[in-house]
Amino acid sequence: MELTDYTDYLPFWKQLTPIQQQQIQKETTFRQAPKGTLLYGGLEECLGLILIRSGQLRAFLLSQDGREITLYRLLDRDVCLFSASCILHSIQFDITIEAEKDTEFWLIPPGLYKKITEESAAAANYTNELMSSRFSEVMWLMEQIMWKSFDKRLAEFLLSECDLEGSSLLAVTHEKIANHLGTAREVVTRMLRYFQSEGFVKLSRGTVEVTDSKSLKKLTET
Repeated sequence: MELTDYTDYLPFWKQLTPIQQQQIQKETTFRQAPKGTLLYGGLEECLGLILIRSGQLRAFLLSQDGREITLYRLLDRDVCLFSASCILHSIQFDITIEAEKDTEFWLIPPGLYKKITEESAAAANYTNELMSSRFSEVMWLMEQIMWKSFDKRLAEFLLSECDLEGSSLLAVTHEKIANHLGTAREVVTRMLRYFQSEGFVKLSRGTVEVTDSKSLKKLTET
């Protein structure tokens, strides 16, 4: 499968020379990753720049004791920069990237993308802006963890998942929520049971249904 114009993915595409565009078109590969696939496992790898055609990726940190915390999600037409960590000078950012849904994407080899950024000021500026944006998301997350109570964080997570899935019924386990929020499953279970007692959610095996989104929203604002 080929793509002849990367404008929707790379804002600097039309500022590249015809030769640079041809190099990207020639060397970029199209790939598919079924749900659950680990695409990138940390600093020891250098996969390349990922351009998401469709699907959903999750970038997360994994602690030594196996605990996870979601940093950000990547959706259609998003670009994953940290999967090409070897081109980022002096960056030590050990993340893991998995496919949360069946995903189709284009992969630009890291060596080629590094060459393009060295030759093109527009590509280099875009890369710096993208890196800054991702780090801003991570810093925002750290602030939430440090200063916001868990009930508010959980309420925000449930509301954002409803928006993402377009449904109030979420097919997600307590363990998966804990992985997203960087806490223990027992902590999630206790808070969800409290939410259920307040009428905010309805719990079933493997699902969480948001029954009172207005109250959850109000909770996040207090």
